[in-house]
Amino acid sequence: MIYAMSDLHGQYEKYKAMLEKIEFSDEDTLYVLGDVVDRGPEPIRLLKDMMERPNVFPIMGNHDFMALHILRTLAVEITEENYSSHLDSDFLQGLLEWQRNGGLVTIEQFKTLSQAERADLIDYISEFPYYEIAQTDESTFVMVHSGLGNFAPGKKLREYTIEELAFMRPPYDRRYFEDESIYIVSGHTPTLKITGKAEIYRSCGNICIDCGAFTEEGRLAGLCLDTMEEFYV
Repeated sequence: MIYAMSDLHGQYEKYKAMLEKIEFSDEDTLYVLGDVVDRGPEPIRLLKDMMERPNVFPIMGNHDFMALHILRTLAVEITEENYSSHLDSDFLQGLLEWQRNGGLVTIEQFKTLSQAERADLIDYISEFPYYEIAQTDESTFVMVHSGLGNFAPGKKLREYTIEELAFMRPPYDRRYFEDESIYIVSGHTPTLKITGKAEIYRSCGNICIDCGAFTEEGRLAGLCLDTMEEFYV
């Protein structure tokens, strides 16, 4: 079976509970649609678990992208010679913005890792693709973190920028593909902000699966692409 989750935000226990609930096995495939890190209590533990699973495929989210930029710099030993080139105003501004968006917990846990573990983690995040495509017998699923920003008919997926795929919030009341067997599966915007409900939202071929797992009123959602069955923790 093929499954999708999104916006785990360090919720390791909910992630493990979901794997147990769907009876995830070596024969199954899981796509995680970005924002693995930040906000929640155990982002590094969550990343390390995913790294060890060859059938779990992450996609780059805006939080993962911001984390990658900052962690790459923090992993370098700062000396008197490289201080000005590494800790410049752009880096400091990015660090403050990331911290305001929940990055502090990721930084604190990253600092506890060995140099080798830090390098492995950075390499892992740097390989997150911006999108994935999954197919079942009846449908095709375009999986991205936030949607297809600045959509244009005929525009190739490889032509979209990280800003368009992971940061922008395209409307969900628009059908992007004439073929109704093609769906866009995304996270980024909690469904609580769309409908007020912590449940998967479907509209015009868009499937939104961020149900606010990191919030008190939210849940972690899982979707089986083969059967379209929904799971919640």
